[in-house]
Amino acid sequence: MLERLAPTIGAALAERLWSTVPQGPVRPADPPGHRFEILVNGHSVSAQSWGDGPAVYLMHGWGGWSGQLDVFVPPLVGAGFKVVALDAPSHGASGPGVLGRRRALQSEFGDALTAAVRAVGPAYAIVGHSAGSAATAVAVLDGLPTERLVLVAPVADPRTYTRQFAHLMGFRDRVHDGLVRRLEKRSGRQMSHFDLVARATGRTDLPPLLVVHDRKDKEVRYSDGEAISGAWPRAELWTTSGLGHRRILRDPATVTAVVDYLSKAPVTNTAVAENVS
Repeated sequence: MLERLAPTIGAALAERLWSTVPQGPVRPADPPGHRFEILVNGHSVSAQSWGDGPAVYLMHGWGGWSGQLDVFVPPLVGAGFKVVALDAPSHGASGPGVLGRRRALQSEFGDALTAAVRAVGPAYAIVGHSAGSAATAVAVLDGLPTERLVLVAPVADPRTYTRQFAHLMGFRDRVHDGLVRRLEKRSGRQMSHFDLVARATGRTDLPPLLVVHDRKDKEVRYSDGEAISGAWPRAELWTTSGLGHRRILRDPATVTAVVDYLSKAPVTNTAVAENVS
C-alpha cells in the first residue's frame, strides 16, 4: 500500500528498519583490555587495547561488538603487536550514533575506525568483519593508511543487500529508491562509494589484503569475497567451508592464518588457501 500511495513514508519506514541494530547478549572481551573512550561525530565510542608494538585494529560487524574478535588478541599480542578493538556507535558498550539509540549507519563504522587511528596512532594492520570489514575497506580506499588489511566475510556492494532487503520486506522500486536516497543523504556519500570491487579495480596504491570467507556463509555471499580479492591488487583469499558467518571468527586455523599474514609469514597458498572444516 505504501509503495502505491505513500512511497515517501514507506522509504522512511524502510530506513528505520534497515538502520536498526539487532540487540543480543554482549560478552566482555577475554582477556579484558585497557578501556578508553573516543569521540566520533560528537558521540562517545568505547574502545580497549592490549600490548605494545605496531597497532592492529579490530572492527566488528553489524550487530556485533569488539569481544567477538577477542580470540585474535592473545596471538597478536604474543607476536609483538598492540591490539585496539572498538565498538561502533550503537553497538556493544558505545553510546548512540547520529541516528540515536539502537540505530547506526555503515559509514559510522569507518568514522569510528578513523577516529580511533587518529587517537591511538598509525595502523600497521586492520582486521574487519562483515559490514565492519566493508567500512574498513572504504576507509582505506578513502585514504586511511595501513600496511596490511584483513577482511572477514566482507560485503562487496551494499546495493545488492538493499535489493535483497526490499524483496524480503515486500516493497518495490519506489520505496527501495527512496530508501537508497535517504541512506545517501544520511551518510553524505553516494551508494556507489561503498562498491569495493568498482573502487579497487585499477588501483595500485592499496595495501596487501587477505580476504577470509566461508563458502556456506548465509549472510554475506562467498562470491563477494571472491570478487573483492579478484579486484584488489596484492590480495589473497583464505576459504573455509562450513563455518558460516560468525563461527569463522573463532576457527583456530583461520586465526592462525590471519596472525601469520600480519606477521608477514605467507598463508599456505598465495592464491587460494583452502581450509575445509
